[in-house]
Amino acid sequence: MENKFRSSLVRIALPVTLQSLLQSSFSVVDQVMIGQLGEDSIAGIGLGGKFASIYSVVLGAVAAAAGIMIAQYIGQKDEKKVSRSFYTNLLFSFLIAAVFMTVCSLSAPQIMSVYTKDSSTSALAEQYLRIYAWSFLPMAISTMAAVMLRCIEAAVFPLLASFLSVILNTGMNYLLIFGKLGFPTLGVKGAAIASVIAQAGACVLTIGFFFREITRQQIKLKWDVRFDKADGRQYLGILGPILVCEFMWSLGENVYAAIYGNIGTDACAAMTMTGPIQGLMIGALSGLSQAAGILIGKSLGNKEYDRAYEDSKRLMKYGLAGSLLLSLALILLGRQYVLIYNVEAPIQALSYQILIAFALVSPIKVQNMILGGGIIRSGGKTKYVMWIDMIGTWIFGVPLGLFSAFVLRLSIPYVYFILSMEEAVRLLISVVIFRKKSWMTNL
Repeated sequence: MENKFRSSLVRIALPVTLQSLLQSSFSVVDQVMIGQLGEDSIAGIGLGGKFASIYSVVLGAVAAAAGIMIAQYIGQKDEKKVSRSFYTNLLFSFLIAAVFMTVCSLSAPQIMSVYTKDSSTSALAEQYLRIYAWSFLPMAISTMAAVMLRCIEAAVFPLLASFLSVILNTGMNYLLIFGKLGFPTLGVKGAAIASVIAQAGACVLTIGFFFREITRQQIKLKWDVRFDKADGRQYLGILGPILVCEFMWSLGENVYAAIYGNIGTDACAAMTMTGPIQGLMIGALSGLSQAAGILIGKSLGNKEYDRAYEDSKRLMKYGLAGSLLLSLALILLGRQYVLIYNVEAPIQALSYQILIAFALVSPIKVQNMILGGGIIRSGGKTKYVMWIDMIGTWIFGVPLGLFSAFVLRLSIPYVYFILSMEEAVRLLISVVIFRKKSWMTNL
């Protein structure tokens, strides 16, 4: 049984991890390219991308709800409910994409005025956000198709689509940011266009893999978005808390970004420079979180509660060991990373200090990702995670960030470390809930 668990874990976690690492590693390349244009461009893309991340987080919430439901219904071998869950969440993803595209197109100046008072940085961020918003629809389609592929243990296909995406993104960045091979020199605008092209390419390839795999596995997905009252309440009971949780968490992250932006452009640029490395480290272990949601969800769907609990503890141990090793590597190699940016020495120093703070907090972040983002959610008790995140972000994180930045007037590495203590609060609450086992339910 343990060998079967490890085999399934590798089939799901390894492709997801490689996909995240691939995306994060090419994000480093993107940042280095933009970094050659100076700190205003780095900060502009960072702030524009920060608001766009709200869409990514909300879309991720819908994908999480879909993953919970599809995994449990696959465990129950209920093909009708699998189809209904997939198509309902796909339709909802379309609606969310349309709303965010409209907001970004019409209100970019008003949005960016919240993040920074620097007019040049704000103008670059507005320009980036308006164009990048066109990637939201293909992102919605490929995300939902990827959820289904992972639930049927075909996670390698989203990995291949991601590989195409990052190759396209990096290549088009090189051509459009710097005007190579006869292309116009577009700077920040070129980076946004490259992202849209990359997302569209990934979407087309993911759709192709999706239809190929469901045909091969003889999975019949019949169009159905009709819920009876009981199923509708269950769906809203799963999706609603995740949406609130992820939206409020993302809003909190955007408050953090506004804090950094109002500390100064140098602080904002330093934080943006660390983004790809943070993504790389979290991405290296994100597969464990994805696998936890699917594998534990299937066990709960089969009412194998003891197995689900023991497998959950095993996944948490894997995450702790991996995160400690990666934190040590970051402390040793972080200084070399910041030196590749064409920015002033004080900004490089700030960036390295932020990386050290992140390395100290990272093991706690990873445990929260696996426990809250995967294990506890797998039983459909998404209200637990919603309250954990709301307490962590809004009762601790945001007040600590505001107090340390604007009352104590600390520099950004200390502000980041202090507000990150909300991760420890989340973990303490999550462990208590995990040990009580009240999250272990069958849909």
